[in-house]
Amino acid sequence: MSDTQQSMPVEKDKVVRVYHEMRDDDGALLADTHVDGFEYIHGHGNLIPGFESALEGHVEGDEVEVVVEPEQAYGLHDPEGVVEVPRERIQAQAELEPGNMVEAHGPEGRIEMLILEVGDKTVKVDLNHPLAGFRLHFTARVGSVRDAHPDEVKHGRVHPGGHHLMTSDSSVPDLPGQES
Repeated sequence: MSDTQQSMPVEKDKVVRVYHEMRDDDGALLADTHVDGFEYIHGHGNLIPGFESALEGHVEGDEVEVVVEPEQAYGLHDPEGVVEVPRERIQAQAELEPGNMVEAHGPEGRIEMLILEVGDKTVKVDLNHPLAGFRLHFTARVGSVRDAHPDEVKHGRVHPGGHHLMTSDSSVPDLPGQES
């Protein structure tokens, strides 16, 4: 980039490539995208709020370090999220061992649960996000920043491989019954 070109800041409706490490309070590595990074559309809730707000206003090449409290990450651990479920409500192919994650389908879609205890008739599970209650430490570098294509904004996600137009473009309204 030449000195006369200005870097585009991270702001709403920008596609941002970010490279980061995420650690817990003990320094254990929880996620690492330093090699390939990942892209997201800023301002659309695609990152935890505390990390996304820390990236706001930065430009390509900026290094960002931030500690995100649980309330701005995956929330506090809710004791009411620990429940007992009848064994027959869990998928038959699930390995019912403490520490395993199992999946169920609820009224709002897929639900992941951590198995805590397995009884004869019930299974005690934790419905909280696995990182609920964790303070998260991020070390990040902002990569490229570009305007999101209108279809990316419409769909709320980055389209793979730079392919922005899917079944229609943003100038054509969706037909009834057509999913975008």
